[in-house]
Amino acid sequence: MTTRRTLLAGMAATATLAAVPVRAAGRGQDLIAGTYARPGGQGLYALPARGTGWSVGTADITLTNISFGVSRGEMRYLVRESAAGRLIATDRTGRILADLPSGGDDPCHVALNHRGNLLAVANYSSGTVALYPLAAGLPQSPIVRRHSGTGPNKDRQSAPHAHWVGFTPNDRFCHSVDLGADAIFAYPLDSGEIAEPMVAWRAPPGAGPRHLAYHPTLTTAYVVAELANTLITLDAQADGSFTTRATISLLPPGWTGQSQAAHIAIDSAGRRLFASNRGHNSIAVFDLAEDGTATLAQHIDCGGDWPRFFLLLEETGQLLAANERSGTVAVFNVTVDGPVRPTPARLAIPGVAFLDKA
Repeated sequence: MTTRRTLLAGMAATATLAAVPVRAAGRGQDLIAGTYARPGGQGLYALPARGTGWSVGTADITLTNISFGVSRGEMRYLVRESAAGRLIATDRTGRILADLPSGGDDPCHVALNHRGNLLAVANYSSGTVALYPLAAGLPQSPIVRRHSGTGPNKDRQSAPHAHWVGFTPNDRFCHSVDLGADAIFAYPLDSGEIAEPMVAWRAPPGAGPRHLAYHPTLTTAYVVAELANTLITLDAQADGSFTTRATISLLPPGWTGQSQAAHIAIDSAGRRLFASNRGHNSIAVFDLAEDGTATLAQHIDCGGDWPRFFLLLEETGQLLAANERSGTVAVFNVTVDGPVRPTPARLAIPGVAFLDKA
């Protein structure tokens, strides 16, 4: 079903490339790619590794408009972004094991807790979060909570828009980043019950927070603000709340074009942070100090148009940028301390929205 968010997707380019080289010797990691149907995506694509590269394989047409997903063990959890969205659980072969309502409209993010017994889904258009108990890996009937709040941007913040969900490392809280309400909400989980959300942090009015990343070792988190194009460093508190430590632009000094921040990721060592800019069409790279302070190190062209998502593959020293509007995946080489470097490699995947390991 076509929705306002899918209508915003740009038309994909048709450039093709048969394979993408990887740096590691031998066979690389098989991947999958979720796509939007309106720009031409046919479903969930297999990206099989072929020797030292990937190729674009067939698309599973039963899994259309898959905008995000997570995997663990033999299970994969995908969200179909549509009005009256769906949460779909499959095995690694793509066999559908469960297909449930997502608890709202236009689900766009999903997360698993560390114990593996709870799953959360963020529903953008309805401003709801659904939390599913898992039994033998299968999602059960969810508890759905609705956010409240608005922001000053009348076009984007007239209602709450849950855009990201995640669990703290100790699984005591589930957090949800809400672009429309200019807030992060926290769901306390200690009691075994799923309580009503509390406001964990207020963003600057109109900032439009989108995605969050927890530091792997520090009590620090980072949020990208889509509308303000900023990276905000937060100090996490024991009660699930955050306090603001620092704010830095995701764009180069003096740049005045239209841009929207999108995705964020941190390497496993907590030394590098990456964030994508749609419009400026770049990946911003930050060095992280021992105390978590972020310093801008580099901007690199994303190799396409509208980098909605990127996948960091530390095993092979690569970053793959999913450029939604150009329908391309660009590949970059990443080292521990040196600059991120582009490669000429591209994969043609119309309407690409996210990537994951197969």
